[in-house]
Amino acid sequence: MRHCSVQVRGLLTREELDRYNGLIEVGSYLEDQSRYDLAYSVQKEIDILILPAIERLKDKGRARDRATAEYLESLREEEEDCEEDDETGSSTV
Repeated sequence: MRHCSVQVRGLLTREELDRYNGLIEVGSYLEDQSRYDLAYSVQKEIDILILPAIERLKDKGRARDRATAEYLESLREEEEDCEEDDETGSSTV
């Protein structure tokens, strides 16, 4: 059975995680019994089960990217403000 990433597993709800662990256990048993045809069906169920957690992970990434862009924009604005202050002659000699 193919496991999902630790990041995705961390974003599964308790109910989803319980179901995921049960499906992994069943799938592993089927593979041990060389019932790969049935294990394939279980793997497909796992793939469907983790889709919401994958979307949550993507949302977290998008939020992080937005926060980074906002931070970089604030640095750029700060730099422009400093340059404007220098051009207006606010320095003392």
